[in-house]
Amino acid sequence: MQAGELRHRITVQVYQSGGRDDDGFPIPAQWIDYKKLWSKITPLSAKDLITAQANQSEVTARMKIRYRTDITTEMRVIWKGRVFAIQSQALDDNLTGNQYCTFLLSGGVEHFK
Repeated sequence: MQAGELRHRITVQVYQSGGRDDDGFPIPAQWIDYKKLWSKITPLSAKDLITAQANQSEVTARMKIRYRTDITTEMRVIWKGRVFAIQSQALDDNLTGNQYCTFLLSGGVEHFK
């Protein structure tokens, strides 16, 4: 039996800005888990990395997931303990446009609002 194409378990996180609790104490801003999804993470090849750097792009990987509309560039992805920022809106698949979507990721980037 073979593993499916979407065999990498990732965690999508969203940044929750601070605020105040019921007693008026400040709540620190933090990244919180949004969804755990199955995906296919593909690091860019050396050729793609050189091309991306020439275009001053930070993209280092691609992420393919089942089609959904709630993932945005305001979120980040955790895979194998590595942090990836989502750099693009969803790119729909070539067949029907609603089976899979692909995102471009940049590695090692911390986003803070």
